[in-house]
Amino acid sequence: MKTEKKKGAAAPSRKSHRGFLGNLVYYKEYYLMLIPGLLFFLVFCYGPMYGLAIAFQDYYPLKGIGGSAWVGFKHFKKLFSDPFFVSVLKNTLIISFYKILVCFPAPILLCLALNEIRHLRFKKLAQSVSYLPHFISWVVVSGIIIEFLSPSRGPINILLQELGLEPIFFVAEPRYFRGVLVISDLWKSIGWGSIVYLAAVTGVDPTLYEAAEMDGAGRVKKILHVTLPALVPIITVMFIMESGKVLNDSFEQVYNFLTPSTYQVGDVISTFVYRMGIQKMQYSFTTAVDLFKNIVSFILVMATNYMARKTNDYALW
Repeated sequence: MKTEKKKGAAAPSRKSHRGFLGNLVYYKEYYLMLIPGLLFFLVFCYGPMYGLAIAFQDYYPLKGIGGSAWVGFKHFKKLFSDPFFVSVLKNTLIISFYKILVCFPAPILLCLALNEIRHLRFKKLAQSVSYLPHFISWVVVSGIIIEFLSPSRGPINILLQELGLEPIFFVAEPRYFRGVLVISDLWKSIGWGSIVYLAAVTGVDPTLYEAAEMDGAGRVKKILHVTLPALVPIITVMFIMESGKVLNDSFEQVYNFLTPSTYQVGDVISTFVYRMGIQKMQYSFTTAVDLFKNIVSFILVMATNYMARKTNDYALW
């Protein structure tokens, strides 16, 4: 007579013990899909890192890295004593702070607004319209905004003149220039930035909304007590990644808007490096600037990740 199996007994373990090489063969299709991404990072990110050595040299292209003289921290000392660098560092930090303050929460708010739209056609149209600017280059975007803010034919200045006010050349006026950068970046990035949050919202269990509705919660309370808590992990991760971009300003954006009259408030690290490295050919000095920028970015990411892990248990590692 066959003995009956006890109910609730654990099934025999079928865990594989293939090891690394066995997994490599078994999942070969997935590993092959990783190759293009790995090659990209190896060629464009890790391969050029040997060039960081020129930050400690008086580099001459004809001599190369091997033949150029080593000068230690000479260029770093020059970096911190250069008044122009102090100015561009200040501008970079101010503009980045404004962008984080305005542009970081904006995609979250857009995601919440889109999630509340019940008319599917209108929702898709709103998503498409908000995504579109992301695919337009900064050259085109800057041209559109400069024309839109033109003191002679821009609609905003035409409205100001109709109200009896003087026209303002926003792009060339130092006190408005940073605002132009922030608003243009907001318009270009808000739709694309909301994609990640929308993906997270789709993973929220619908029964949570049903339970909240049975408890008498309206739309606002469901957003505050169901949707936003579900978004906290991805918001934390995105903020950690955003903190590492504090010194990584958008060269394409600033360069296309920058004019001599706005250098005092709009000249940032990337435009400074462009002038010193490409135009004046101070390769060692500009490499020192970029190395300093990346070290600061690394420290900021580590510090933000540490604080996130201590406060809400959501972090990159």
